Formats: sequence, C-alpha cells, structure tokens
Amino acid sequence: MTGAIRRSRLRAAVTGGVVLLVAAVGVIAAVGFDGSADGGRAQAGGAPTATATVTRQTLADSETADGELGYGATRTATAKLSGTVTALTATGSTVRRGRALYLVDNEEVVLLYGGLPAYRTLAPGVEGPDVTQFEKNLEALGYTGFTVDDEYTGATADAVRDWQEDLGLTENGRVEPGRVVYADREVRVESHQVDVGDLTQPGQAVLTYTGTSRVVTVELDVDDQRLAKRDAKVTVRLPDGRSVAGTVSTVETVVQAGATGANGQAGDAETKIEVTVAVTDPKALTGFDKASADVTFTVSERRDVLTVPVAALLALAEGGYGVQVADGDASRVLAVTTGLFADGRVEVTGTGLTEGTTVVVPT
Repeated sequence: MTGAIRRSRLRAAVTGGVVLLVAAVGVIAAVGFDGSADGGRAQAGGAPTATATVTRQTLADSETADGELGYGATRTATAKLSGTVTALTATGSTVRRGRALYLVDNEEVVLLYGGLPAYRTLAPGVEGPDVTQFEKNLEALGYTGFTVDDEYTGATADAVRDWQEDLGLTENGRVEPGRVVYADREVRVESHQVDVGDLTQPGQAVLTYTGTSRVVTVELDVDDQRLAKRDAKVTVRLPDGRSVAGTVSTVETVVQAGATGANGQAGDAETKIEVTVAVTDPKALTGFDKASADVTFTVSERRDVLTVPVAALLALAEGGYGVQVADGDASRVLAVTTGLFADGRVEVTGTGLTEGTTVVVPT
C-alpha cells in the first residue's frame, strides 16, 4: 500500500498567495494607505481584473491520504520452539484467548491477550509484569487457586499444571516463552508462512495475523505526523463513492526495510506513521476486503468565519495584510487580520469588512 500524501491544496494556495503578497507591496504604497482602520481611497485606474465576494463559511484545514481497507496491521507469529509443524489454524479463522494458533510436535502454541511478548520462562520465584499479564490470562480462562500479582508462586504453578493437563502438555508448572503468543485481542489468521510438516527453528515466521474488525489503514510520512492524532475524526471515501465517518483508533511508528537493489544490498530503512481508522458504521465496509480508500484528516476547523480568496490579500508597507474593497468607480484598502488558510481561502477579520463585500483579486 502506498502511503504517499497527495499534495495539499492548502500548500499550493499559500505558496501562490505569498508570491502575490510580495508583489503587491508597491500597489499599496501607490494608493497611499495610511494605516487607518478604513484605509485610503483611490480612484480606479482601470477596471479590476477580477473580484470576489467576502463569504461567511466553515473553513477546514484538511489533507487527504491513500488508505487501504482490510483488517488492520499484519503481525507475524514466529516460532520459539524447534520441532515439526503438525497443524496450522486455517487462514481466515478467528482465534480467541486460550486457543491454538498452530501445533509443534503435536503440542499447542496458544494465543493469550497482552501487549508484552513472552520473552522468558515463567517458574516459581520469577517476578515482573510478564507474570501479571500471564496470570490475568490464566484467571480469565477459569483457573483458580492463585493471586493475580507480579509473583509467580507455587500456587500459580499448580494452576498452570491444570492448564497444561487440559492442553495435553507435560505438567511441569513452567511456562516456556515458545508455548504462547500474545496479542491485544482475538486475531484473524491471514496467511501461513510454513507448511504442515516443515521443521521450525527459533525466529522462523510461522503465520501472520490481523485484527478481526474491518478497518482502514493509512501510512503517513513522518513529516505528516501532525495528522495522526488518536481519537481524531476523519472522513473515509469508499471505492463506490460513498463517504463514511471514522475515528483514528491507533497510531504507531513503524520502520520499513529498504528495497533491495540490483547488487543485492538493502536500501536505507524508512520510518512511517501507521494509522488505523475505525469507521462509525462497520457495515459500510461489507463487501470490501483488500481495496483502496481516501481518508481525509481535518487538522483544524473554524466555523462561521469571514473568508476571502488567498489571492485577494495584499501585503501592506506598514506590515500586516489588507484587502482592496471595490467601491463603485473607486476602491479602498481595509486592514485585515488573517486566521486559518485552507482550500485557497483565508479567514479574515477587520473593521468595515462584512459578508457580501466585493474585494479585488489582483493578477
């Protein structure tokens, strides 16, 4: 999926506006603007090239990015045990807490919930947050007789033996890191990286999995990180042209390996911002598996404000900006204060400036 951000119309408008403002300084000096609130008055030397109307509207600074409809980020379950793969959960299947993702030497490797990966053997005397995480899962699976805390005690080991008996494992009261895979919640098996009968070694990819809810995933450049705010509201345009509301649910920084060149050497790694968007109406995504979608991020918004085209702004010799108001056969310059720039327009406030006022747009 490409994460390239389309060039913002805002940037183009502002860039064009800056060039115009610089060129307009001499014009303001010519009309003799004196810095007062209502500006100076000048006789029109000719018909204005163009005019525009001051409008009252909601102005939004937004950018649109390419997204992908699917089940969210793909994760990889890697083996931590040596042996033979004897079973794999079917692709497309949902695996919940305590259920097997795959079997090695006909023994289950099960899914548990948590954000901390299994990295060491748990046994009596071990303490830490990984113990707490495991004991929470053990309790959720219905095993009792121990206290959920950060200490792996003899009571925990007894409950683990019961768990191991139910799984058909050796009842030693110890939990090897290769026996469990942690994920935030239930998962959907996306693909197999090995076949039944293959030998596994620690670190070898066995299968990939995703979340179970349909979402939209967007990859942003680091420069566009300002768009990636958790709980921010977005608009998703679907392949069939419909638009649905969405919310940014997760934001993660990921490092992508560089492309391999002709000489076989990998290019520089690239850092991306991976954004997951949950739509307000998940049913709207029914029928779309892998498809593209446009996601519009609104960074800021100003409601019920006066706006003019960016090109109507004039840079004043005294500093600040103004607009040239068409007034019959003459015109006058009003000083204005600018606010939000978006979609080729700019928020303005100033004495004497009202909705419907006609302003000159220099060329």
